[in-house]
Amino acid sequence: MFLVFQPPQQQMYLLYRDKKGKQRREFTFNDFFPMGAMSDEEDGLDIITMEEFLRRSHGRLKDQTGQVSYPPFNRTSWDGFTEEVITDLQPWQQSVSYLPDWDPEKCLAAFPGAPGSEPVRALQQVWDDIETHGGFPPTQKFVGRPVPVHGSSTDRLKENARQRERLCIYDEAMQKEPLIHFHGKNKLGEGGGRLLVHFYGFLFFDDWRQDLWTKRFVRDHVRYVDEIQCAAARVVHAVRERAREKDAKNTQGLFDAFHIRRGEFQYKRTRIPSSQIYGISKDKIPDGTTVYVATDERKKEFFDDMAEHYDVIFLHDYKHLLGDLNTNFYGLVDQLVASRSRVFFGCWFSTFTSYINRLRGYHSDRLKLPGFATGVIASYYYAFPEHKMRMREYWPVRVVYPVLYAVLYQC
Repeated sequence: MFLVFQPPQQQMYLLYRDKKGKQRREFTFNDFFPMGAMSDEEDGLDIITMEEFLRRSHGRLKDQTGQVSYPPFNRTSWDGFTEEVITDLQPWQQSVSYLPDWDPEKCLAAFPGAPGSEPVRALQQVWDDIETHGGFPPTQKFVGRPVPVHGSSTDRLKENARQRERLCIYDEAMQKEPLIHFHGKNKLGEGGGRLLVHFYGFLFFDDWRQDLWTKRFVRDHVRYVDEIQCAAARVVHAVRERAREKDAKNTQGLFDAFHIRRGEFQYKRTRIPSSQIYGISKDKIPDGTTVYVATDERKKEFFDDMAEHYDVIFLHDYKHLLGDLNTNFYGLVDQLVASRSRVFFGCWFSTFTSYINRLRGYHSDRLKLPGFATGVIASYYYAFPEHKMRMREYWPVRVVYPVLYAVLYQC
């Protein structure tokens, strides 16, 4: 069994709107995802809070010298202590844990098909054989030609390795460790960092069935909680009603969507005027279409050029449907609404956009929309223009830059 404990409740990146002290600004994963349901539905997985873990393990954890070690100040509850978690708790966690030297930019996290040393050796041999016999092919070999999900380990590794130097294997030594801490990149601070990319970009399973199970588990269980889902469903229903009113022939209430990133974003080249955004989208979205825009741009006059051609609407237009939902969840509602659009335009480099596209992929597969069999969806990029059509053709995963923060306790 794997026991996974969540980081304590704390402020998270860009999720700290306060509304004059009337709403929470500190969260844990349980506020966004149904962690309890995941734990209840899977016999081999137990997900608990940090506080419960610290109570369970009190007096049982040892530091690198073999001495019993207790959490700083002997505290078990760290909810809300954001700075203290980084400066006190996380270094202590690392001192009593096994810290894998896994750099996801340089290696692919790989899991053998079975426990023990022989499956580990066999998996490493697959990598070595590829390097010995011609090496890893270029990305272009797989564009439009995906390897089947049940393909051999060799073929799947060739498709997914993407310039990494080696495998980081969950080996026999790690399998015997009682506590494992994936601590993130040191250069982001002693507390590690955030997980910013899709899990399948840096995980490899020797057994293709385990790979498929993991992806389906995430698809079916790691979803936003009902409060967020239901708020988004109300908005989607209202947007579809508006689309029908605008066009009597649009009996299904189809609408299109954009994610337009404007504010806190290091990629200045993505900040283009709305006239250019319209120019790149007009061949895919007809004039007069109801268009939902998920954006961090507060000056809505920025969209005037688009509004001359589209029926432009925003989440703000439907605030009355959100009730007392914490405003820090509004971005998550934006993602869910945009994911239900007919055509979607997003922003290259944006993980917000990429999650919308992942959700769109799930919907496409369920509804068997055109292109679902090869992972092609009706999504495009307004920035960068040269990547506009990237989602219209199968591409293998690229080298990604994830930062891991997770702790596993193996029972």
